[in-house]
Amino acid sequence: MLSTLLQVLALALLSNHSSLLAPVEALSINRWRKAGGFSASSSSTDVSKGNDASQLPESSRRSELFRAAFGVVASAILSPFSAQAIADGSNSDIRPGGEIQYGKDKELMSQKGHGTTATRVQQNLRFGVSDQLADKICSFNRHFAEHSGYFLEESNFKEAVLNAKQPLVFYDSVTGKPLFVAPIGRTADEFLRESEVHGWPSFRDQEVVWDNVRVLSGIGETVSVDGTHLGHNLPDRKGNRYCINVVSIAGNPLV
Repeated sequence: MLSTLLQVLALALLSNHSSLLAPVEALSINRWRKAGGFSASSSSTDVSKGNDASQLPESSRRSELFRAAFGVVASAILSPFSAQAIADGSNSDIRPGGEIQYGKDKELMSQKGHGTTATRVQQNLRFGVSDQLADKICSFNRHFAEHSGYFLEESNFKEAVLNAKQPLVFYDSVTGKPLFVAPIGRTADEFLRESEVHGWPSFRDQEVVWDNVRVLSGIGETVSVDGTHLGHNLPDRKGNRYCINVVSIAGNPLV
């Protein structure tokens, strides 16, 4: 239903405000040229004309513009759902999504006051997880994880997701900074189903708060900017998938 609504609104935008999408049209022309849309034997004069939208097949032009319009509409409608304000009316500045952000091992995961973090995990973590296990995994661990299915068997993670009327924000168990907002772009059932299949909460790019999360270059370890071990990026055919320990994202928000 939501997808159909977005398509209808995208068509309306395309019909009445296509000038807003001019920059995307230029990009689509270049993309088509690189794919061989213009003859390689064209003269320099002909190639310069390749920037003329009239040379782009109408079907390709309309397809590119529709995708752009769909993106504009989806962003406008879904962006309010990417903030903690949805869940509890606070911290509306949280903005998940965007390009993956990489970090360097030595800069982020060096030894600090308490392992790789400055302090131990918070007391009274959310979802009923073990503070002791959380402290071990968050601050004194680079490779191991809570056992597969822990988030289902020994926490109330699933109930929290299903009972929430809006996407939940998941906070660093050490610092209380927001790390993930989910589900975004899918239903709670879809989010939980994917997580259950893999054994750990599994987030996608659009659900990551990149202000506070990094993926270590070359090894895929996913950490907070403050040195909290979170899990690993294990891409699949759908793209990046962040397989995360629930004990690492059970923090309470900063007040």
